[in-house]
Amino acid sequence: MKKLQIKGPYNFDLVLDRLSLDPLNAVDKPNRSVKVPILIDGQPFVAEVTATGTTEKPEFKISGLDDPFKEKAIKRLTHIFQWHIPLENIHAHFQNTALKKIFEENYGTPLVLDFDPFNCLLKSIIHQQLNLAFAHTLTERFVKTYGFQKEGVWFYPLPEKVAELTVEQLRELQFSGRKSEYVIGIAKETTEGRIRFDDLEMKSDEEIMEQFIKLRGVGPWTVQNFLIFGLGRPNLFPTADIGIQNALKKLYNLERKPTLEEMNEYKKSWAPYLSYASLYLWRSIE
Repeated sequence: MKKLQIKGPYNFDLVLDRLSLDPLNAVDKPNRSVKVPILIDGQPFVAEVTATGTTEKPEFKISGLDDPFKEKAIKRLTHIFQWHIPLENIHAHFQNTALKKIFEENYGTPLVLDFDPFNCLLKSIIHQQLNLAFAHTLTERFVKTYGFQKEGVWFYPLPEKVAELTVEQLRELQFSGRKSEYVIGIAKETTEGRIRFDDLEMKSDEEIMEQFIKLRGVGPWTVQNFLIFGLGRPNLFPTADIGIQNALKKLYNLERKPTLEEMNEYKKSWAPYLSYASLYLWRSIE
């Protein structure tokens, strides 16, 4: 077991609220904990992260990790939960903007990543053009049919497994034909080495957008969501996202969804933390 202290504010209870929206996540809100499936050097591990501190003085207990993988696992968990990003300056940045109230209501909410970047990209493709409830249902079917469990926690299927699937197999889960092709295609790009997730940290947002936009089934919205929740990039604002549009409609008391020109005007004062603006806008309607 390892104990970890970080700089506040950091509201892990709000993190668990958001994680609990996904039925695949093993969240225990009363005990303030979540079990995280992670792959280290191809080996599956389940790390349990439990909050033992407060929003202002965050502290965590991490269990389930053994040497020789503990150091790599802690590094991965730090990246997932963004424990290395001080939220104090980000919160202060929004105090003179239209998002001030939302940031106060969700004080200390960090940008938490999906547990694996490959899974994040697959999930973004699965979620395209679906309402959130069915998107979670479809993803859950996919993972529970072709993924695996360890210590009661679900792992997404590995790229090698997905690459071997057929369109017909995914159609049986209620995937569309095209979405089936896209998911299998991404897995093949990964297994054949054309997508190297470990190399993406060294690339800019623009370079990743240019690379991924060429993939079948991947548009700007998908890449932007991947940059936010797969890599933790801080300055993305998916203007095509329905949730953000609805949140802005509510925030500005509009009778219709905002236009692209209006959204581009709103976001000017929110840079260079547009990803946090996106996150807190989503939180305001969840």
